Amino acid sequence: MRLLQRLGGSIRARLVLGAALVLVAFVAAAGWVVQRAHADGVRSAHFAQLQGTVYLLLAGAEVDAAGALQMPAAFPEPRLSLPGSGLIARVRNPARGEEWRSPSAVATRASFPSGGAVGQWRTEELPADADGRAWLAVSYAVSWATEARPVPLELAVLEDRASFDREVAAFQRTLWSWLGGAALLLLLSQTALLQWGLAPLRRVANEITRIEQGAQTEVEQRYPSEIAALTRNLNTLIRQERQRQTRYQDALSFLAHSLKTPLAVLRSAIDTPAQLPATVDEQVRRMDAIVQHQLGRAGAGGAARFAPWLPLQPVLARVRDALAKVHAAKPGGLRITLDCAPGLAWRIDEGDAFELLGNLMDNAAKWAAGQVQVAIQRDADGLRIRVDDDGPGFGDDARALLQLHVRGDEKVPGHGVGLAVVNDLVASHQGQLALLRSELGGARVEIRLPAP
Repeated sequence: MRLLQRLGGSIRARLVLGAALVLVAFVAAAGWVVQRAHADGVRSAHFAQLQGTVYLLLAGAEVDAAGALQMPAAFPEPRLSLPGSGLIARVRNPARGEEWRSPSAVATRASFPSGGAVGQWRTEELPADADGRAWLAVSYAVSWATEARPVPLELAVLEDRASFDREVAAFQRTLWSWLGGAALLLLLSQTALLQWGLAPLRRVANEITRIEQGAQTEVEQRYPSEIAALTRNLNTLIRQERQRQTRYQDALSFLAHSLKTPLAVLRSAIDTPAQLPATVDEQVRRMDAIVQHQLGRAGAGGAARFAPWLPLQPVLARVRDALAKVHAAKPGGLRITLDCAPGLAWRIDEGDAFELLGNLMDNAAKWAAGQVQVAIQRDADGLRIRVDDDGPGFGDDARALLQLHVRGDEKVPGHGVGLAVVNDLVASHQGQLALLRSELGGARVEIRLPAP
């Protein structure tokens, strides 16, 4: 764990280390299992050979009529006749106290195992004797039938364990050499694959560094599908931040430029005290309009890819209830009709939604004779917002209403910047705004926002 902490944020180092640990553990476990299986197999093979030697002894042994044991001078297994060959045998006749040992048992101090039950094989590994030699032993007991009575015989064959150990050791060296080489090759292959697989992340990091240095404006290269969504969202964040900075800069620039004239008028009005109150009132309202518009433009959230889905019907209902109170004194009353599905939601910042719908509905309510209709629908192309009123409608210079500081009628209460703010919001969401003639006889504002 401490080693992983020291590695810090290096994904490649963590993956290489993790793969190495898993590979070592797997190779060690697999090697141990194979080694044990091979040792068991070799041991079983040696015991089987010793059992074959016991059969050779049985084939050569004879018991005479008096029950005396007689063994041949030579055997098909030459090691039984060769002293120091590592293969020794003993045949014991406990009824007469006779014991025969093979010539190969000369000068050995191995202890033969005692006989077991008749017809039962016993295989065991004997500890080292006085000479330091360990043995593999097989013993077998039979009841030899004679004309007089059965004669019990105990046969035992021992083999020096050194040959077994050499065979197992040779296999272990070969096994661990191959497994070690294979593990090293796999580790190098994994490292190369990780290097290749993580190359897109390094390219992304290099591009982000270039963006920080100002050498490029966004992530430009194509990337695998696993991180393509990341790069797309990163570009969206970069664009939104750039748009936000541009809006702030523009707002400051517009404020600095637009407030010069009202301030100059106020400064000159000091010399004419009689006109000062009216001048101050007029210029303060003008500066208030400028500030409101620029604050609206600067505060627009823009495209909200990461904003939660916002239900639109509650927003419409709250704006409608507020406007009903504001325009309660309108002659004949004001009726606002909403057409929006209860479950309709859209990815948009809540502040942007109130700013957008509030300005549209407020502008329609100011000009309406008594009826405003709001419809919001969603289709395959995105979101469609339509606001109609039964007022006088737009004139020939309708597009001028979307420009800064232009008002439809100075007699209508308000700052005259509502539609301009809406136009900026729609543009920040990559949408389209259209000023049309309504079927109610007045104005229609139609907005289309693309799917996020």
